[in-house]
Amino acid sequence: MEDSFTIVSGKATIVKDPNAVLDYYVNLTDWMPVGDTVASVNPIATGVVVDSHNITGAGLFVQLWCSGGVAGVTGNVVVRFTTAGGRTDDRTLYFKMKQR
Repeated sequence: MEDSFTIVSGKATIVKDPNAVLDYYVNLTDWMPVGDTVASVNPIATGVVVDSHNITGAGLFVQLWCSGGVAGVTGNVVVRFTTAGGRTDDRTLYFKMKQR
């Protein structure tokens, strides 16, 4: 079975079939100060489509439903989020499109 992540240019990269429509999670538990939660999310996608996004897990996770892409092409989603406490930060998911 092939791993779901690979290292591309030193970055952990998700291997995604262009036809797959799957959910991916950004876990902010270790980053988030106690008592703070994600208040809003603005995903910015390149080379992949973000169909929808949700804040889950008591406000500590961001769920992204992603589709699309072209085999052999890389893409990414910058997950820009703001917390209830006024913090703003980015997390980037990297994708390598591979027909499976």
